[in-house]
Amino acid sequence: MKQLAITFVLNNKEICLDVDPEMTLLNLLREELFLTGTKEGCGTGECGACTVIMDGLAVNSCLVLSAQVNGTEIITIEALEQDGQLDRLQQSFIDNHAVQCGFCTPGMLMSAKSLLMKNSKPTKDEIKVALSGNLCRCTGYENIVAAVEDAV
Repeated sequence: MKQLAITFVLNNKEICLDVDPEMTLLNLLREELFLTGTKEGCGTGECGACTVIMDGLAVNSCLVLSAQVNGTEIITIEALEQDGQLDRLQQSFIDNHAVQCGFCTPGMLMSAKSLLMKNSKPTKDEIKVALSGNLCRCTGYENIVAAVEDAV
């Protein structure tokens, strides 16, 4: 398979590499760049476990091809913690007991972070809409919504 040279910004660091253009961003992150915080749930864009921020928008990385990443800025869950300090969203998820098994948590956090990057004071309904692409089998979602509200 022919390789494609791509350059993009990943968690504030420029990345240049040759990729299989048919590889998904999810697989690129996990298998080539060893960033395993982004999870594969369904592989079809239904669950949101693989959510990352691409050019400011929450996207399902299982649906983005590595070729589409060229020239973009990608933020993953690994970028939220800075210098040993959790992001306010991460701390709020802990404080509000919004984490159970934790599998969906990275995607939930990235969807919430994308929302807060665009809207620093979202309403409860706006939070629910932003999180609507993320499924959780463990919680009733109330603690997750409360965690985002608390972080605001």
